[in-house]
Amino acid sequence: MTLAVKMPDLTATPSALDDLSAAMKADMNAVNALIIENMQSSVPLIPQLAGYLIASGGKRIRPLMTLAATRLFDTETTRPYRLAAAVEFIHTATLLHDDVVDESDQRRGKPSANTVFGNQSSVLVGDFLFSRAFELMVEDGSIDVLRILSNAAAVITEGEVLQLSIQSKLETTLDQYLEVIAAKTAVLFAAACEIGPVIAGQPESIQKALKDYGHHLGMVFQIADDLLDYQADEAQLGKTVGDDFREGKMTSPVIYALQNATPDEKSFWKRTFEDHNQSESDLETAKSIIKSHKADEKALELAHSYVDAGIQSLSALPPTPLKATLESLIHFALYRPK
Repeated sequence: MTLAVKMPDLTATPSALDDLSAAMKADMNAVNALIIENMQSSVPLIPQLAGYLIASGGKRIRPLMTLAATRLFDTETTRPYRLAAAVEFIHTATLLHDDVVDESDQRRGKPSANTVFGNQSSVLVGDFLFSRAFELMVEDGSIDVLRILSNAAAVITEGEVLQLSIQSKLETTLDQYLEVIAAKTAVLFAAACEIGPVIAGQPESIQKALKDYGHHLGMVFQIADDLLDYQADEAQLGKTVGDDFREGKMTSPVIYALQNATPDEKSFWKRTFEDHNQSESDLETAKSIIKSHKADEKALELAHSYVDAGIQSLSALPPTPLKATLESLIHFALYRPK
């Protein structure tokens, strides 16, 4: 059955993310204190630039996942605090680098850090945050945790390079797209969730269940984000609408629209993506083509498949209120404001 695409109800509260944030509030306060402490430097520009992005309204979803994945099994340990901060530093570093690579001028509804501070400063402060993340991992002392998070950091970079290699290439397949988003987005969600049961001493089967859940959650987030780029307004998205189109990113709505494209539509995508020849009205034309082929609905159905898989991953866990919140969260990831 074809699912109707609907945009998030921005007035609907509370959300699953609100519930999770409330449940983890005390833990998250401790994590935020560590984030502030560890982004300090004797070079004033470093905490100034890092703080500009870190304080710009992000939901801290990845460190929240580390906290929740630990609290499912251990309600007392403080070990996830440093690791959650490390996860947030990895994420923030990748955002700083991404905005430079993508030449973005907006992030979370504000001018991007590279616009305010320059590309060189953004890249170098991103490197600083990566270094701080590894220091926090080493302080934890777990080789398994170090392996999981360092591997995630490497895979994220591979995903970004892979995305560049297929950018503007109309022959890009859906499998290639899924490989990109699994690497550049889902891997950090998966790692953030996996380290929770690792430090809580849970068996490998439980570690894998939470890793799989995190992977599916990350896939949903990214597919929904790619879809919103052709649907949302800028106030909802927190960045310039149509950035993916202008950059020639091969995302699921475009790939689905190309599958049954007419010759004229193929010429349109070739001109706008491969030839980089775009006019002001082309974004609206792209939206119209996507809608006419129900490519937006197909992308939504794709995301729904990961919602179902994520909930199935949690079936290995006993029923608890926190587990129910995680089940709701993966639905929220699909119908969320950015």
